[in-house]
Parts: sequence; structure tokens; C-alpha cells
Amino acid sequence: MLTKRIIPCLDIKDGRTVKGVNFKGLRDAGDPVALAKRYSETGADELVFLDISATEEGRKTLSKMVLAVAETINIPFTVGGGISTVEDVSMLLQNGADKVSVNSSAVKNPNLINELAKKFGSQCIVVAIDAKQIDGLWKVHLVGGKQATNIDLFDWAKEVEERGAGEILFTSMDHDGTKNGFANEALAKLSTSVNIPIIASGGAGKIHHFKDAFIEGKADAALAASVFHFEEIEIYDLKNNLKQEHIAVRI
Repeated sequence: MLTKRIIPCLDIKDGRTVKGVNFKGLRDAGDPVALAKRYSETGADELVFLDISATEEGRKTLSKMVLAVAETINIPFTVGGGISTVEDVSMLLQNGADKVSVNSSAVKNPNLINELAKKFGSQCIVVAIDAKQIDGLWKVHLVGGKQATNIDLFDWAKEVEERGAGEILFTSMDHDGTKNGFANEALAKLSTSVNIPIIASGGAGKIHHFKDAFIEGKADAALAASVFHFEEIEIYDLKNNLKQEHIAVRI
């Protein structure tokens, strides 16, 4: 049985880890390198690093900080933000990333997914999808959630799988930072719509929310930020609880 993964997320802006609610009201959450080291030492399965303002500011991901984090940790490391070319990915992999996450650039140029999967392998390519409900329908949003599209979440998920993505990181903008639980209904639909792993993101507040994401949402991994950054939930405690609930995790 494949184990369920617990993944802390470092949202980076101006060189610091930040966290908001519904993609707004960002507050400082600490030094990215120090947080990454803590997570690597306390049982995280993977780490995600998202340079959340790179696309909006029209620049590339912070490669020096990626290298500093990579040198500190010994767990798989996914990096996203401002990635739009094969060269961008090559640079990040050379700086220690294990996987890359593409979002806005993939929507604007879907062939990018094909190119990256062919060049680096599907296992290296994560497509991040930020979506929120509009009139009852899940619609994809770009540029850190600031730009709405008319693209359906589930249609886009199927397309990115067909184009070679190895994994989908789905963030519910409606649930982000609320600590009221993940979007389990949408997660379950996503998980049955595609055959690649789904990472749940947006809404973690309590230990039981992770259990719900795995059981009700059928997610393969659960990502969270503030509950880990501010030590409201310790990863070791979380995993022990999940194990007691008969959910397969790596201890």
C-alpha cells in the first residue's frame, strides 16, 4: 500500500515565508531555510517551495534560496513560481529541486507540460491548480489567484494528465487559510477523474482534517502551511494519529 504523504509548504515573498487567508492578507511566518530544516528533521515526507510573487512580478524563481534550502534538507523538494521554460527547470534541478511545479505558465501554454515531461520525465512535473467556486462551478485562477479564467478544474486536470503531468497540486482558494478543512468533495471528484496523484491544499486546521482529506477526499498527499509554521500541529503527532486511524504513513 502506498503511504499518504504530509507536505509542508513554504510560500515565499521578498525572501520570507508568508501565509494568508484566501490568498490575501499575507503575514510573515519565518525564515525559509530554518523552516525547511525543521521540517526535514521532524518527519515531513516532502517539501514544497512556492515563490508566490514571481509570476506577478515577471521574474524567475529565487534560485539561490532554492539551493540554500536544498543543501539543508534530505527529503524530496518541489519548487514553483515563475517557471515558463525548459531552461528554468534545468536551472532549478541543478540547484537541488527534485520536482517543479507549474501553474499559470501551463494554462497559458499547455504544450509546456508536454515539453517538460518529455525532457525531464513525468515524475518531475507537478501541475499546480488554484481554483474557486463561481456559481457552483470550480474555475481555475492564475497569477496567485488574482486572475480568473473560465476553465473548469476537472477538465483542466484531465488535460494536464494527458499532457504528461505526474502529479496535481490542487488548492481550493475558498478553503485556503481558513483552517476549516479541505475541499473534500472536489478532491474526491478529482481523484476519480484522473489516474495521477492528487495533493490536497487549502484548509488544514485540525489533525482530523488530514484524515478527512485522505478518506473522504481520496487524496494521495496533504499539504499545509500555517498549522506547521506556527507549530499548531506537529508532524510527528499528526502522523501518529493517522497511523492510529489505520491510514498508511511513513513514521
